[in-house]
Amino acid sequence: QKALLSVRTVTTDLSSATMLTVRKVFPAAKLVNDRFHVQQLMSEAVDHLRIHYRWEVLEAENRAIKEHRQKRKAAVNKEERDKIGKWEPIRMENGETMPQIMSRSKHIILKHWSKWNKQQADRAAILFDRFPRLMEGYSLSMKLTEIFNKKSTPSQARLNLARWYNDVEKFESDEFNKVLDTFANYTNTIINYFDERLTNASAESFNAKIKAFRSQLRGVADIKFFMFRLATLYA
Repeated sequence: QKALLSVRTVTTDLSSATMLTVRKVFPAAKLVNDRFHVQQLMSEAVDHLRIHYRWEVLEAENRAIKEHRQKRKAAVNKEERDKIGKWEPIRMENGETMPQIMSRSKHIILKHWSKWNKQQADRAAILFDRFPRLMEGYSLSMKLTEIFNKKSTPSQARLNLARWYNDVEKFESDEFNKVLDTFANYTNTIINYFDERLTNASAESFNAKIKAFRSQLRGVADIKFFMFRLATLYA
């Protein structure tokens, strides 16, 4: 019991069940929601917006192909069909079609613009020019990342997040509003990150090692022996 009370800080993901468990097991610990799980929610909201626009682009292309096919079918002779020609998709400045740009943009919007290479930067310029609302959503996501990256006090971070919260509200998106609901529900545990800037990255890394080790064994028959091997390898 004394050992449990000696734990002062626990970092978790945004699972309410995990947080409830931590509060029961470590009653004296301060709970911190991992910043990367919070940022991931925002990234997923932006990607959901990209997928929405991708379906619009695919629908427009399919409609254009169908219209082109109907024109060729309606042609009265070979000369007229040759004049109509075969279907050629419209290519953007970088040589890609719009559906290609939409499908290849996922990794672009999931990372900071400073980490884009030349090809990704060119693709993003076309994407955001065509869909300015997507650029606005991406900017809001990057603004959240910059708030977490900035070394500020909890009170300063609370103010910065409140301003960001207002900007996201003005954006008026159902997916983005779900992120705001999460912030409203876990404000204090999210703000707690700025006290000591702790994350559960090390725990996530160790968990990945355990999963990789377990997959090599094709499952675990003897749990006690498995735990012994883990302790021997990683102690």
